[in-house]
Amino acid sequence: MRRVASFVLVVVLAIACSYGAGKNETVDELKARFESARPEDRTDLAIRIAQYQLRVADRLYSDGRADQARAAVEDIVTYSEKARDSVRQTRKRLKDVEINVRKMADKLRDIKRTLAFEDQPPVQQAIDRLEDIRTTLLKEMFAKEEEQKK
Repeated sequence: MRRVASFVLVVVLAIACSYGAGKNETVDELKARFESARPEDRTDLAIRIAQYQLRVADRLYSDGRADQARAAVEDIVTYSEKARDSVRQTRKRLKDVEINVRKMADKLRDIKRTLAFEDQPPVQQAIDRLEDIRTTLLKEMFAKEEEQKK
């Protein structure tokens, strides 16, 4: 009985590992998929890319590689804007994108507090742009609710 349980456990772990391995795409693979994706799939891909780049930027700033981190921060904003544009086109998942963008802006604020003064302006600019994205999404959400009330 123990052998059967052990065998089942090994099979389940192997399946889980192979499933997880397929999900660990590089940012370049995600960007390539984004360009060829359907409009309704672009929102998720753009948010995944932005979140991935947020983790990369955090790691790079921690390692003292501010120049490389700035490129990742720019990707965060770029793909957040693409997610906003995609969600405005499809009219689906407005709230999810707004929540994700808010969380990324909050994380960037946390990162900014740890940086040297000269490294803070690009991060602040990214935060401001993410807040603009959020404002646009919130206006869309509440405009939609106002139309429904009429």
